[in-house]
Amino acid sequence: MSDNPALRVANLSQNSVTSFDIRPDSKALVALRDRLGLSGLRKLRFHGTVESRGKRDWQLAARLGASVTQACVITLEPVNTRIDVDVQRTYLANWTAPTEDEVEIAEDDSIEPLGSHIDPYAVLSEALALALPQYPRKLQADAGETVFTEPGKTPMQDQDARPFAGLASLRDSLKGDT
Repeated sequence: MSDNPALRVANLSQNSVTSFDIRPDSKALVALRDRLGLSGLRKLRFHGTVESRGKRDWQLAARLGASVTQACVITLEPVNTRIDVDVQRTYLANWTAPTEDEVEIAEDDSIEPLGSHIDPYAVLSEALALALPQYPRKLQADAGETVFTEPGKTPMQDQDARPFAGLASLRDSLKGDT
């Protein structure tokens, strides 16, 4: 992280684009991998630009690339995923936090309040966490059918838990009455 310091807004040029290219070393990769609960993290690169948008606002546009390894949610075997996503952040000087108890969430989730610094490494970390597959699954991994019951009773099958399973049994019982 120390190799990729945050950009001080006061030092950014209003008339030119500021480029960055973050390729964390192995120590930083291990720290990020552990923090995100990954089995592996390789080929991480976050590169882009920060440029002025108006007189006081700033725009970060970048590309995140990484190879991650996670445990399959079914078999716990390693699942490799390649992540390549575009990342946008707009930093607004006049942004104010909502004060109401209930707030409608804006469609544009890339807007952030402008502070004294813009930290591309923090954006990298957040963007990687958001891009990770929530339920990594090895190809052709099948959970199969689970059956739970007390001894001596008929087990409930997965098909019994379907929304209309109760109606089907009611229909079948009514057929027997006629």
